[in-house]
This record gives sequence, C-alpha cells and structure tokens, in this order.
Amino acid sequence: MEACSGGKEIDCMKIRLVSVGTRMPQWVQAGVEEYRRRLPRDFEMIVTEIPLGSRSKSVATRAAMQKEGEACLRAVEKDDYLVALDVKGTVLGTETMAQAFGALRDEGRNISLVVGGPDGLDPSVLKAAHATWSLSALTFPHPLVRVILAEQIYRVWSILGGHPYHRA
Repeated sequence: MEACSGGKEIDCMKIRLVSVGTRMPQWVQAGVEEYRRRLPRDFEMIVTEIPLGSRSKSVATRAAMQKEGEACLRAVEKDDYLVALDVKGTVLGTETMAQAFGALRDEGRNISLVVGGPDGLDPSVLKAAHATWSLSALTFPHPLVRVILAEQIYRVWSILGGHPYHRA
C-alpha cells in the first residue's frame, strides 16, 4: 500500500497523465480538473505537463521531439505501466480499458499515460512503452486528448467501482 493525497495509508492507484504542452486554454484546464476532482482518493490522477521542444529553422523537429521524449520518460515512475498514446496504437473500448486498469490495480501497479505534442511521441517513448493505445482512428488536437483521457479515466473508475456514470 502507498499513501495517496492526504497521507493516509490506503490501497491506491496513481494514474499519471504526462502530456507535452504547457499553457493550455482555460477550457482544457477546467475539463481535466473537473474529472480529476470527481475521482476518489484511491484512484488519483496526477497531471504532468512537459514543455514543448523548441522548433525553428536551426532546431529540427526530430531534436525537439527527442528532448520532449526524454522529459516524458523522466516524468514516469520506474515501476509504472507505461502506455504511449499514438494514432497507430491499439484502439480500446471503454470496458477493455477498464479491464486493463483493473488488472494493473489488482497487481498493485500504477499507470502512466503519455501524450505527445503536435508531432507525436518520440520513438524512444514508443519503444519504452508497455503498450501503445489509440483513442480513435480520428486525429485529435493534443489539448483535447487531455480532456478525453481525463473523462475516460473517470469512466474507467465508474466501471470498476460499480458507479452508474457509465451506461453500456
């Protein structure tokens, strides 16, 4: 067992949402915070923003992505189950995602979900990942992905906890 927010020793799953990009619009911050706030203390979502690598004529996109990837991997705890979000990843239904979270929680593991910037994730993150998931065959702007993921994390908790929010 480990301590969640508040310091009390309880069974706790920490979900790290590691995302490239800072200074998100207010609607993104409000959306993520709304779902983070709804989660119980034993299903804690921690949001970590990674600064976007500088891109210019003198700094190649590849170098910027590599810098972002290194920062993303530093933000992931060593024992976390690392999931890279990528358009080419496995598309999961909500119930399948809940099963994956439930299995990890039952093993006492935390999970880190890593979202890339406008150019996607550096190959180093994809290589380090235990799994690569896609939210959809559609392409979403990365700020919107944060809100979608936050809602899906709340929905996963509702399925695992028998809460009526999710209606299959």
